[in-house]
This record gives sequence, C-alpha cells and structure tokens, in this order.
Amino acid sequence: MVAIGVFLPIGNNGWLISTTAPQYMPSFELNKQVVQKAEKYGFEFALSMIKLRGFGGKTEHWDHNLESFTMMSGLAAVTTKIKLFASTAILTLPPAIVARMATTIDSIAPGRFGVNIVTGWQEAEYSQMGIWPGNAYFGYRYDYATEYVKVMKDLWSKGVSDFDGKHFHMKDCKMSPKPSKDIQIVAAGQSGRGMEFASELADFNFTMGVGVNTPTAFAPGNQRLVEAAAKTGRDVGAYVLFMIIADETDEKAEAKWQMYRDGADVEALAWMADQGNKDTKADSSATAKAINLPEGAVNFNTGTLVGSYEKVAKLLDEVAGVAGTKGIMLIFDDFLAGLDTFGEKIQPLMSSRKTIA
Repeated sequence: MVAIGVFLPIGNNGWLISTTAPQYMPSFELNKQVVQKAEKYGFEFALSMIKLRGFGGKTEHWDHNLESFTMMSGLAAVTTKIKLFASTAILTLPPAIVARMATTIDSIAPGRFGVNIVTGWQEAEYSQMGIWPGNAYFGYRYDYATEYVKVMKDLWSKGVSDFDGKHFHMKDCKMSPKPSKDIQIVAAGQSGRGMEFASELADFNFTMGVGVNTPTAFAPGNQRLVEAAAKTGRDVGAYVLFMIIADETDEKAEAKWQMYRDGADVEALAWMADQGNKDTKADSSATAKAINLPEGAVNFNTGTLVGSYEKVAKLLDEVAGVAGTKGIMLIFDDFLAGLDTFGEKIQPLMSSRKTIA
C-alpha cells in the first residue's frame, strides 16, 4: 500500500501563488488541526518545509513562515501515530546541533521523527543573513550535504563523531542520549547529483509531479532514482508531490482551478523565477529549472490533479502504480476542507488505499 502524507502549510497561503486562492497566515493551531485530521484519516506522514524569505508580490507569498523544527516538536506532542519530518536548511545550523534537535523530538515521539535535508536554491534566503557562501555553492552543495548527513548519522548511531572532511571537522564530538530508532532522511534532489546524494544517504527522495492531470508524467524522475539506488544497493523510495483540486464534478473543480490561475501573482512569480535562474550549474532536472515552468508556477513546482472525487481517486491510483513510488505527499488549496474531502470522499475510492478506507 502506498503511503499518504501531507505537506504542512507552514508558510502563508500554502502552495498557490495566486490572488484568488485562499489567503491565510501560518499558525501552530492551523498546522495542529491539519496534522490531527491527517492522522485521523490514516495518513502515514507529514512534512514541513523551511523557508526563510518569501517571494513578495501582492500576496506576500511565503513572506510569513514558521520554523520547521520548533513547529514539528509541538506537533509531536499532540499526535500519536503519524510520522513527522522537519526540514533543516543546512547552511544555517551545524549538523551536530540538528542531530541533537532530532533526538530531542524523537524523545517526544519515539520512532516517529525524521529530517528533510534542504541544500538551498534561493540565494536571498541566506544573503539576507550574511551567510551565503557565494554562487559557487551551487556546484558543491551536495558534497556539503553529504558531509552534513554523515556527521548526524555518526552521532545518532555511535553517540560520537570524529568526522574530518572538507566542510566539517568533528573532534570527539559527543551526543547522548541516542535516538530510540534510526532517524530517517528525506532528500529533494532532482538533478543527477541530487539523485546520487539521495541514493547514498537518504531513505526517501521527493519526485515532483508534472503538469495537470498527467499522473504518470513524473515516471522518468522516479526511474532515475531507482537506477541511482540500484548502484548503491540501498532501498530508497520516492515521495511524489501533488496538489489536489477536487469537487463534486469535474466542471466545478476545473472552474476553481481556472480561477486560481487567472489570479496568478505575477510579481511573486517573477521573483521566484529570478532566484531560480541564479543557479547556473543546474541541470535540466534541477529544482531551480523546474520552478520556472508554466505549470510549476501558480502551484509552485508540482503536479496538479483536478476533477471530481472519483476522477482524482483514479488519478492517485495511477500515481501509486508508478515504479519506485513509496508515498504521495498531498497539498490542498484549502487544507482543512481538503483533508476532509480526501479522507471522506476520495480515499475510500482508491484501490491503493483499500486497507485504510
């Protein structure tokens, strides 16, 4: 059975960059309600991003964001089953500190916590704090991330690290207690080097859905991950990201989606495109390139499934059937209503979720 997750609305307005989409601020209360609904409907995981500067525009898209680890620690205390992933922006926090933070949250929710590695593609997030290492970083960010994760894995498994690399130098670095179980790692590399990193050190890697109602168009991305994992001999699965726009009929859902597209916040989209273009070393599969695609704009770099409850259920079953898919992480236009719609009207129709429904 494919796992289902939710990409939590830790930033304002979620993933729709539109003046006609639902407008809301992030809060712990909102995210608590979202994750508790997800748990109620049998979701296996929830993940929150880390975003340190938004895109501006009329909607002030992602100008308002909570911090991932502190929010997930709070959610750990108000949930009982669901797996929780927090994101670390690796240029901002030393790996030994993140290893300890993760172990602390594991003590709140034993065996239910993991870490998402964010190498960083938006230069302005870091230059505003004076910690951007220069655009040459785009060329070595996965080497940096590799050392980062190795330090954390040392501490989690042995309680000590003497790792001595190019970017990190540990000297009898101690951490105790150790976590109750292995802390799983999520990556999001779409480039060839990013896939290599995921295959070597991660348990899961994001694959971005592609287009509107083209549920299997992401398959080549999955295949690249499958091939990379085969070389390392590790079991690394894909978490595929899709937005759900559903209603009673196809016509109602399509009208809603068109309304969101008609209200596109062009100023915020222009800022996003400018930031993405700064990574001159990105290959054609990299996040920095994908965010500039037309379909990746209004809903920020992911595929969209639009239609009636029955249609969306069938499309999700197609997603689940693509080789390498271990989970589907969902985004909604209205998270609270969307979760109820999914849990009560879509999930029971999915053959890939029969044991839950």
